[in-house]
Amino acid sequence: MTTLDISTDKTRLDLDVIHGFLVQAYWSRGIPRQTVQRAIDGSLCFGGYLEEVGQVAFARVITDGATFAYLADVFVLESQRGHGYSKQLMQAIVAHPQLQGLRRFMLATFDAHGLYAQFGFVPPARPDRLMEKLDMELYSRAAASAA
Repeated sequence: MTTLDISTDKTRLDLDVIHGFLVQAYWSRGIPRQTVQRAIDGSLCFGGYLEEVGQVAFARVITDGATFAYLADVFVLESQRGHGYSKQLMQAIVAHPQLQGLRRFMLATFDAHGLYAQFGFVPPARPDRLMEKLDMELYSRAAASAA
């Protein structure tokens, strides 16, 4: 198995790769490039790289570094899936020094429950205590009004 070079150095991130994936992803379809950049600026980011290919994986964590973190925008490019890169990325994330001793580490997923369960994530014990404000049409409305 090829080892993914995983880095939190934001200067190595390839915004074209990240935005190119996220603009098509079910959770962020149509996201503007400048919104992706702002999200990166405010997050602890993990890039996954292959020497011969460049960036092939990404994840970001929104955290206060003490009590809470939220894992977002995790992906491995489709052409690079099936090589264990998502597991390598998750291992780096859960081992990161800034993410130790947190009271709560959350994420939302549609189809990767099995991956995250391997790293200790479980459905909320008290979902009745969780609330959200969600607008899945935000980017498409903004694009339509700008046209």
